[in-house]
Amino acid sequence: MRRISWMLAMVLVLSVLLAACGKKDAAAVVKDLNEVVGEMESYQGAGVMTLHTGDTPQQYKVEVWHQKPSYYRIALTNAKKDVTQIVLRNDEGVFVLTPSQNKSFRFQSNWPDNQGQVYLYETLIRSITGDTTRQFADEKESYVFDVAANYNTHALVRQKIWLNKSDYAPKQVEVSDSNANVVVDVKFDSFKFGAAFEKDAFDMQRNMTAATKEGGQTGTDSGVTPAEQTGEGGKEPANPQTAPEPDGAVTDGQSGVGGDTEQQGTEGAATGQEGEEPTLAEPEGADSFGVIQPTYAPEGVQLKDDQILEEAGDYSVMLRYEGTYNYTIFEARPQDRAVSLAPSSVVDLGFTLGMISGDALQTLTWMTDGIEYRITSADLPQNEMVRIATSMQEESGK
Repeated sequence: MRRISWMLAMVLVLSVLLAACGKKDAAAVVKDLNEVVGEMESYQGAGVMTLHTGDTPQQYKVEVWHQKPSYYRIALTNAKKDVTQIVLRNDEGVFVLTPSQNKSFRFQSNWPDNQGQVYLYETLIRSITGDTTRQFADEKESYVFDVAANYNTHALVRQKIWLNKSDYAPKQVEVSDSNANVVVDVKFDSFKFGAAFEKDAFDMQRNMTAATKEGGQTGTDSGVTPAEQTGEGGKEPANPQTAPEPDGAVTDGQSGVGGDTEQQGTEGAATGQEGEEPTLAEPEGADSFGVIQPTYAPEGVQLKDDQILEEAGDYSVMLRYEGTYNYTIFEARPQDRAVSLAPSSVVDLGFTLGMISGDALQTLTWMTDGIEYRITSADLPQNEMVRIATSMQEESGK
């Protein structure tokens, strides 16, 4: 009887050892991830990003291309408005393109080396390998890491990252706040290492022209396709847009920030100087988009007034807020023009990149749907600027 019990015990031990055979612990996976990143030459991924930052979740189709040494193309399409913005990095700098509006920001930056994005593979792996307190789980088809979020806002604290067991490709990312509420969620539909791209896939003019001809489509319909996908039948544009001007209509730097009239008007409001009484008259022939108000304001802050301004025939709006913080929001649909490049740093807004400039008086600038936005303040924290900007994206002009 004792011999039978002993044999049963040995069988159980062997069964446990055999079941554990082939499983990897966190250290082994981290070692593999370092090797994957070190040998990686390029990748292409696509999926859906959801921002839970307002009353209604905002969904964006995300397409990411990367090729060593430092070429990036990220296409973000608002699923509701069907408007695409492209974040591009090449040898000339970093661009934020809105092909359907023939608008572009260009600025010098080492993005994304100095700042992570939730949809970039290098950022995710750096978060995993850099967190010595990481938590690890082995699920049926995925390795799951729970690590610290190292993004440029204090509102994002933790993130869970699901990696495919077979090749370590990302499957899903959830970024949470201090209350464990998911703020950003990315689900990858596809991800391929070793993607081959056409020679001019990361060229600014090519992306502006191709996306415009195809009505701002992304993916294989954008006209800028990976090399292995060329030769497929193209589609006739259902709603062709006007092609860019010969110079690409590139706004060199922060559009409007360098303009004397606009900058003085914004600074005057931010420092508490009284402006004219609000007027509802719109400039004749102006391209009106209404008044777009944020759905979020810091506690103790309220709208003081809003004004429709006429500046060289352009339609623009200025909103002034006061209270715990004092700040001004400026909205305009600017004409294409080149201005001097202002010293700035890149800020990830989720739906696009923004630019922070200034010292004592700071300005957050970004563009979406062809409208340029600026938040200017001497006392508003950067994380509050980001929250305000994010809350404006699903709003329509009133």
